[in-house]
Amino acid sequence: MDPVERFAALVAAPEPALDEGALAIAAGADPDLDPAPWLAELDRLAKGVTSLDGLLHRLFTEAGFAGNATAYYDPRNSLLPHVLTRRTGIPITLAVVAIEVGRRAGIELEGVGMPGHFLVRPAGSSQHLDVFAGGRRLDEAACETLFRDVTGAGPEVPFGPRLLARSTNRQILTRMLENLRVIYRHRRRPGDLDWVLRMRLALRPAHPEEIALLIDLARVQGELGRWLDGARLLDRYVAAAAAEPGSPVTVAEFDQLRTAARALRAYLN
Repeated sequence: MDPVERFAALVAAPEPALDEGALAIAAGADPDLDPAPWLAELDRLAKGVTSLDGLLHRLFTEAGFAGNATAYYDPRNSLLPHVLTRRTGIPITLAVVAIEVGRRAGIELEGVGMPGHFLVRPAGSSQHLDVFAGGRRLDEAACETLFRDVTGAGPEVPFGPRLLARSTNRQILTRMLENLRVIYRHRRRPGDLDWVLRMRLALRPAHPEEIALLIDLARVQGELGRWLDGARLLDRYVAAAAAEPGSPVTVAEFDQLRTAARALRAYLN
């Protein structure tokens, strides 16, 4: 099955499995990826762990997982098999490792999508863990300090529980794909952007984000020389939205979509 189709089938569930979802994302970069060895590695890391302290010791002392501060924007940091092999990654992928190893050991951790830096915490706890920093424990005051350090937000920006909300598995997968989208755009890799954007759309983003993603995908297909494919993608969306009773698409957005489609077709002249 095409990696994007496989990912779309997985995320059709209300709350997709996080380990399988992260591996399905990695299959976009490596379509021959077999998830079984990586699921087995998560199982192996969980073996014998019986407490949160034991989990942190296993991951950050015995296994040597650490945040990759020297090559933060290396795309391998966002692909779970590479993180498991190289023992390094960015906050969100290290969080996926901690959550999934913990789940296997009976230790329930939840992701916390703080702006600028992803954290985890024991379910129902106010104690947060910075897995990028070896599982360092943070109270709310330390979370605020970290938030202001990484985002540059001043005292005029309020900080509180709303910035420490639990992230669903779907939200975690979305954030992983957004990280890859930024990285592949910066590195000018349209072939990789194509599958990342198609996976993002498979997560059914809300309007108007869906429109922005569609236009981005159509333009990426143009960068790959598939001008007509990109134009037709937008045409299909316009036709479907126009036929939908009560469609949220505005007149201005219809014009934006049609203009983008015409711009892509212009390359065929």
